[in-house]
Amino acid sequence: MFKTTVPYIVIALLLCVSCKKKTDSKQTNIVNTPPNAQHISVLTQHNDNTRAGLNNQETVLTTSNVNSQSFGLLFTLSVDDQVYAQPLMYGNLAIGGRKHNVVLIATVNNSVYAYDGDSGSLYWQKNFSAAGMRPTKNTDMTGACGGSYQDFSGNIGIVGTPVIDSAAQTVYFVARSTDGTNFVQYLHAVNIANGTEQPGSPVMITATYTGNGDGSVNNTLSFDPQRNNQRAALTLLNGIVYVTFSSHCDWGPYHGWILGYNSKTLQQQIVYNDTPTGSDGGIWESGMGMAADAQGNLYVVVGNGTVGVNNDPTNLTNRGESAMKLTPNGSTLKVTSYFTPFNYSFLEDNDLDYGSLGAFLVPNSNCYFTGCKDGNIYVLNKDNMGGFTASSNQVQQIIPLSANSNMHCQAAYYKGSAVEYAYIWPENDQLRAFPFNRSSNTFDVSSQLVSSANGPTGQNGAVISVSSNGSADGTGIVWASYAATGDAEHTISPGILRAFDANNITKELWNNNQLPADGAGNYAKFSSPTIANGHVYLPTFSNKVAVYGLK
Repeated sequence: MFKTTVPYIVIALLLCVSCKKKTDSKQTNIVNTPPNAQHISVLTQHNDNTRAGLNNQETVLTTSNVNSQSFGLLFTLSVDDQVYAQPLMYGNLAIGGRKHNVVLIATVNNSVYAYDGDSGSLYWQKNFSAAGMRPTKNTDMTGACGGSYQDFSGNIGIVGTPVIDSAAQTVYFVARSTDGTNFVQYLHAVNIANGTEQPGSPVMITATYTGNGDGSVNNTLSFDPQRNNQRAALTLLNGIVYVTFSSHCDWGPYHGWILGYNSKTLQQQIVYNDTPTGSDGGIWESGMGMAADAQGNLYVVVGNGTVGVNNDPTNLTNRGESAMKLTPNGSTLKVTSYFTPFNYSFLEDNDLDYGSLGAFLVPNSNCYFTGCKDGNIYVLNKDNMGGFTASSNQVQQIIPLSANSNMHCQAAYYKGSAVEYAYIWPENDQLRAFPFNRSSNTFDVSSQLVSSANGPTGQNGAVISVSSNGSADGTGIVWASYAATGDAEHTISPGILRAFDANNITKELWNNNQLPADGAGNYAKFSSPTIANGHVYLPTFSNKVAVYGLK
């Protein structure tokens, strides 16, 4: 009997050890959860091309169950570096013969991860640095900020939030690489189910534009892959992937570029330069992407740069310090409406750029919600922005905040059963909710709600997203992420995520610093939380994305 049972005992022990190893592996990366009834996708920065930041199809999270007893940290998704890009969600993606809610995460190490958004299991991970190269670093920007560039603390690989083509199941992003001497930027189109490059991908980003502006040679401007900062989110519109560029700490010569690529072939179709006979004009909007409407127009706010030509600020050739409505016109973009503040010279001279705030289109209206580092919110008619008038600003509405509210932040929107709001939380200010009046297309400033919660300081405000189940009362939640202490502009700072009742922001529901177990680590500046399918995905600078939900 002994001889016949030994093999079975050994086999049983081996099976037990194997089972233990699998269990340990699952516990480190995977959470056992029942199938998720929700399959909502977030395919672009701030949910859609309005950039309003609202997921109004969230059926699980409510103002009643988001509290420290019921809601908290479920698991974390490990990555290899900081996350500047907002995580994206593809709901109900077929992988391995089953459907999954898949969250895509990009890092400044040029890596992309595809995780199961409900269980935390990793489907694929790949690094997209160019062959023989590494990601660019802050120390490679030798002329930025006098050689002490601190807007980034290390790698500067994938920074701008990618965009997903749902029908093609393809994610688009820009990866930056260098060998220490040569610098390149590549636009990638990658299959979201397995991480493989699509046909024609990647394509090196190059561009030229006619003009005698700063850095031109023989009346031609050339795209500089070292100095041009791909910070803002990508935009997918009518089969074209738009990529925008700003600078690194105003290290010139630079210009604001908008490049459009065919989403199927990656062939370049659009080239636009916003200061071709001038200088500067970077596009970044605190990391948010260009907005777009159903008619195919793009909306963007440009930072400091040349305005007009030969002392004529109404000349459309150079449009620094301006909001613009842009319409595709052949191989470029045409300015079909614009607004430039009457005091643009003062803004330029005092580093008070227009275009610091992440701007958005108020859904189903003609309003474009924009802001300036001088503390003013400019509400524009998107189709008739106001142009330039030397003595005053001919816009739909101006909402002045504190002069210290420099608008390095992302605003958002919510529509309730009775009232709809725009939310903003600049640095050195409080969280504010402005009711929107559709009859006048303005905001009722006298009825604004103001939170008493301590907010961000220094030169970095909060990034906001909103979730709700339609306009049902008790479901609207404002999610705000910012640096809990210190100034996140040039330092890595511990973060905080707060949740407020969207109909009454004076009521805080929860924050992730209430319980030590809910902490996420360091704040990811200009990277909004993503709310989808009963979960909140919070990017961090602690090499992870924290995932919150009902316990």
